[in-house]
Amino acid sequence: MNIFSIFKLIGGLAFFLYGITVMSSGLEKVAGGKLEKFLRSLTSSPLRGLALGTAITAIIQSSSAVTVMLVGLVNSGIMNLTQAVSVIMGSNIGTTITAWLLSLTGIQGSNFFLQCLKPESFSPILAMIGVVTILASKNTKNKHIGNILVGFAVLMFGMQVMTAAMAPLSDMPEFTQIMTAFSNPILGVLVGLILTAIIQSSSATVGILQALSLVGGVTYGVAIPIIMGQNIGSCFSSVLASIGVNTSAKRVAAVHVLFNVIGTVIFMSLFFIGNLILHFKFLTQEISPFQVAIVHSGFNIFTTILLFPFMKIMEKIALYIVPESSSDKEAVIIDERLLLSPSIAIAECQRQSVIMAELVEANFVNAARMLKSYHKKIADQIVDNEFLIDKYEDKLDSFLLKLFGTSMVEEESGRISQMMLLIGDYERIGDHAKNILKLAEQLKTSDHKLSEEAVEEIKVIVHATREIYTMALEAYKNDDTILAQKVEPLEAVIKKAIRRSKNNHIQRLKDGQCNAEISFAYSDLMNDFRRIAAHCGNIATSVLQYRDATLDKHEYNHRNKQEDLAFVSKYKDYKLRYNVKKKETITNS
Repeated sequence: MNIFSIFKLIGGLAFFLYGITVMSSGLEKVAGGKLEKFLRSLTSSPLRGLALGTAITAIIQSSSAVTVMLVGLVNSGIMNLTQAVSVIMGSNIGTTITAWLLSLTGIQGSNFFLQCLKPESFSPILAMIGVVTILASKNTKNKHIGNILVGFAVLMFGMQVMTAAMAPLSDMPEFTQIMTAFSNPILGVLVGLILTAIIQSSSATVGILQALSLVGGVTYGVAIPIIMGQNIGSCFSSVLASIGVNTSAKRVAAVHVLFNVIGTVIFMSLFFIGNLILHFKFLTQEISPFQVAIVHSGFNIFTTILLFPFMKIMEKIALYIVPESSSDKEAVIIDERLLLSPSIAIAECQRQSVIMAELVEANFVNAARMLKSYHKKIADQIVDNEFLIDKYEDKLDSFLLKLFGTSMVEEESGRISQMMLLIGDYERIGDHAKNILKLAEQLKTSDHKLSEEAVEEIKVIVHATREIYTMALEAYKNDDTILAQKVEPLEAVIKKAIRRSKNNHIQRLKDGQCNAEISFAYSDLMNDFRRIAAHCGNIATSVLQYRDATLDKHEYNHRNKQEDLAFVSKYKDYKLRYNVKKKETITNS
């Protein structure tokens, strides 16, 4: 094998790895929302977890990416270890799909139909279709479909180049000697393990083995240990990902290693004990790419069936191997490893933004109650929550900016833009809740009290503001455009109620019912309620814009609302429920 053949082999491997990367990336982005739905449908059922792991890995064509993603999901608290165990098992089955695609390179025969199935026959056509789709289409999703086609064609081209580069090996006695040495089970496992750990792709290792099998000289006795080893080597990515994460996430990597090591030991032991007794003749027979795929799938399915009933035991072993740590870091809001899968990362960002919004809601409700009856313990809780809200905003904003740097479909990009705006609105509502707490503290320490009329007006506005916040939050959580349309008329009623309440308070000041010190606090309080209602209006408009990208926020807000029958109807309804009556002027007789 000369230097040019070596260069050709390296180049073929480069094309192969690049093709897998492009194809996997395109598949994941086209799947987009489906991955999010898979994640949302995940329950504590092990069978569902197994199906989820198989499906996601088959979609994105990378068990390493899935296990790294699992570490991130557990580290973020989205999943627990029990759920992750079944997903890991499923991912080992899903990753075998690539080997079946690559087995097409081994098709032999002059039949026209068989010739059409050979990659060198259809890959160039797929590549051309993919390139035209990428260049001609303006739709992002179509471009990703083009990337899938081009990635697959490049992958197959790389496979062909590697096979051609390895062809001279069949005439080399040294190659035969090396292959014979690999028939030693321990050496074969080590080769598969090390090669996969270096490349960090079990699919690539199997592909190389399939390319070698086309050359000849690779027997079942050589291939089986290498396939076992590459399954263990695929754990390397999850072990690396577990560095610097919490205890639960480290246990995910431990389970992944345990599953593949235990499966390999049991399979190899049973297989070679059986060989000692039955003397398997096929071990000395040459293996084809198709047969490599069968062995690869067979091993992973066998291991899953064998170990699936013992999930709890594996979990206990992981708990023993990775004990609780007193220095364990606090739970993270979102793990950056999720950037590997933008669709799942977006789903998690939305979940975390809802948690943040619920903290804001709790702060607003408690702060409003403090206007009536002040409690130091509740005040401290509001302060703690506000610190957490600010942390959520900082972490989510930073993560979403990084997500913008990844490639995604238009719908995902629109979701990120929406969340970045809404997170800012929620954070500012949290600030207004903190202001209300300060005003409650000021009223508590003041020698002057609000009049009964002012207290009743505040009650009306608090109830209205609480309803508009709940409505805006539910509209965001459920992408409910009907509910979102009800926010604007309530916002208009709240603003009118606040204007009238301010005018009433000015009149009370003139009538000597309130003093100047309380008046400033009252005015600030009304401004906080008005701004909260305005931010809720922004949230509702963002929900409408996400569902209808053509909606112009300025035009929508400044349209002729008197001609909008739905708006007028809801406005009248809210006005009856949240009416602040105009204060009558006291005249001196």
